[in-house]
Amino acid sequence: MGLLSVLLGLVGCDPQRIAELEEGVSTEADVRARFGEPEKIWDASDMVETPFPGATAAPGARTFEYNRQPAGQVNYMITIGADGKMSALRQVLNPQNFARVLPGMRMEQVRKMLGKPMKVTTYALKQETHYDWRYLAPPTTPMVFAVVFDPDLRVLRTMSVEEESVSPSGR
Repeated sequence: MGLLSVLLGLVGCDPQRIAELEEGVSTEADVRARFGEPEKIWDASDMVETPFPGATAAPGARTFEYNRQPAGQVNYMITIGADGKMSALRQVLNPQNFARVLPGMRMEQVRKMLGKPMKVTTYALKQETHYDWRYLAPPTTPMVFAVVFDPDLRVLRTMSVEEESVSPSGR
């Protein structure tokens, strides 16, 4: 329970941390001072096939992934340009980005778009793997976005459901 409180406290501080950063001005050191060590660092070449605006960065840029799963409902991708300054800060768990996840996409592409999921479940008999992310549907409905992959880890389908339907409060 203590860990959950700490995690929720960290997520609650995100708006303040974001307000303290400015695109084109804040440095990598500023980002790390406010958000800490990233979950993952993607080079510009890693992000070339990511199909949403702002994801493809100039050569030499890096994208820092700040994951707030499994307890949180956001994931941030912060791009640091070759000049060492923040060029983009995006909260990627939203319906617009989910709509860009299409059948046939590779798992790596989805992972680079949305960040680390809250849960990965393999269904051996169905030959499927499900990746789930928690998010808030506007204005404040807790939801789960799921991507279903085939045995080759290519997207078969996606779905969004209210979190209460998959994890009732009474459990």
